[in-house]
Amino acid sequence: MYRCTIRLAEQHWKCPVRCMSAVAKRRRSLPSAFPVLELPLQPFHQHVYEANLRNSNTCNKKFVELSEKVRKGGGQNSIERHTKRNRKLLVRDRLRLLLDDEDFLELSPFAGLNLPYGDIPSAGCLTGIGRICGLWCVFIANDATVKGGTAYPITVKKQLRAQDVATQNRLPCVYLVDSGGAFLPLQSEIFPDKNQGGRTFYNEAIMSAMKIPQVSVVCGSCTAGGAYIPTMAEETVMVHRIGTIFLGGPPLVKAATGEEVTPEDLGGAKLHAEVSGCVDHFAWEEKEAYTYTRNIISTLNFQLPEEEEHDEEKTRKRKAEEEPLYSSEELLGLAPRSYNYTLDVKMVISRLTDGSRFQEFKARYGTTLITGFAKIHGHLVGIVASNGELSYQAALKGSHFVQLCDQRDVPLLFLQNTAPTPAPTRSVSKAEMNSNHLKAQGSMLSAVACASVPKITVVIGGCHGADSYAMCGRAFEPNFLFLWPNARVSMVAPGHAGSLLPSDAEQQQQQEDDMNKRLEEESSAFFSSARLWDDGVILPQDTRKVLRDCLDIIKQQQYQISTEKGQSALLRV
Repeated sequence: MYRCTIRLAEQHWKCPVRCMSAVAKRRRSLPSAFPVLELPLQPFHQHVYEANLRNSNTCNKKFVELSEKVRKGGGQNSIERHTKRNRKLLVRDRLRLLLDDEDFLELSPFAGLNLPYGDIPSAGCLTGIGRICGLWCVFIANDATVKGGTAYPITVKKQLRAQDVATQNRLPCVYLVDSGGAFLPLQSEIFPDKNQGGRTFYNEAIMSAMKIPQVSVVCGSCTAGGAYIPTMAEETVMVHRIGTIFLGGPPLVKAATGEEVTPEDLGGAKLHAEVSGCVDHFAWEEKEAYTYTRNIISTLNFQLPEEEEHDEEKTRKRKAEEEPLYSSEELLGLAPRSYNYTLDVKMVISRLTDGSRFQEFKARYGTTLITGFAKIHGHLVGIVASNGELSYQAALKGSHFVQLCDQRDVPLLFLQNTAPTPAPTRSVSKAEMNSNHLKAQGSMLSAVACASVPKITVVIGGCHGADSYAMCGRAFEPNFLFLWPNARVSMVAPGHAGSLLPSDAEQQQQQEDDMNKRLEEESSAFFSSARLWDDGVILPQDTRKVLRDCLDIIKQQQYQISTEKGQSALLRV
């Protein structure tokens, strides 16, 4: 039954992918002359802009501090032990050898910070999307300087999210395995449930069945459950002396049988390359392993479009036309400190789109939601942007526009800044209005959930309550979801807890103050990102570049030559 479901799902995208790959190089977009959004900063914007800018600078300072903390991994002692005693490369050095360049899209770098069980920088693994031989690939790379590569619950969650990204966008996946296994004191949060450790191996099998390539590099320990990652990948490279694969290591063998055995004899690269056949390529050192991996990626059946060649003058002219009219640095002052400090969202749009051009849809209806078409680095997108409360009219408009984009196969970009929860209903007429509002929002929720086009969400302000779902929050599975450092994520906005508390409650004011204080602490973008409720915190001025990468990544699946599946998943020797 499940195999039939996969076949039906694949039929949905199979024909367009195969057809487009053959003619991708000959295609060009239809010409467009969308109206220009001329929205420079005005004097009456200045006090709001400056307040937002001060808040953005504070948030950016914290962003830099946490980034430095994450880059240090497990600390200086762990780094020296990893590089000198164990003679291994650091995880970012491994990526430099594997990827074409350092311009990769890292996912959730702040995951694992300030959790109840401690600090786990980057959740003990780096995940992201970078180019290998010109092809965008997901990478999942353990950082053994963090707790010896031990897997915590947040580590598993981060790895599963990276596999979801690979599956949703049909990206080849490369695993750099160097793990000490699960953290046993938290085994109940790692081992038994559906979306815990075992799901990694389930995903590997399903991805292979979907013809999503997977390559593994064993550059450290693969013990117990971790041994299945390389053995289930389609091709595996293993490094001599530093790579090992076994279900139970030498101490367990000693305890069980009394026999003393070295890690190399029990599960080293020579054993698995020459005797067991668990790996396909033997590398004497790490650098050689990444050369093998790059060569494997070059065998994948993708046909990327040739880059168009222009003379210098044409190239310069085209780039000038593509750039927005206004500096991306101005987004720092447009990132709202709170909902009360929000400026017209069209000012944000005009600093993200090519030439600040935007073809608005239903401009005079439901004006608290802005919808329309634009191009970002040449990619046509449909933009849905919060500009106030998601009213009855705005929700109907949003539902119409999302279905329109779905019909035309246009990717959707949501710019989310939800309004705080309104005051409780006090009249019958207000209750009737709320009922209509609820129906319209339900319509938009359905449209967003059922839209089959790629979706990208950027939370530029608040992410609160049901409105955040209609604007494609995490629960609605956008391909990518990012936060600005000023963003707030919570059921209700800080300062508005009173709207959810019963009016006759004793000591209501104290409860409200306590709840608002908690919301202030727990709604921070960094609190959210530490728990992997998003794909990372990005600086406002980097948003256009991040969107370009995401749209390039999403489009790549059109260039896979063969996607038809006529047999079961690969079973290794």
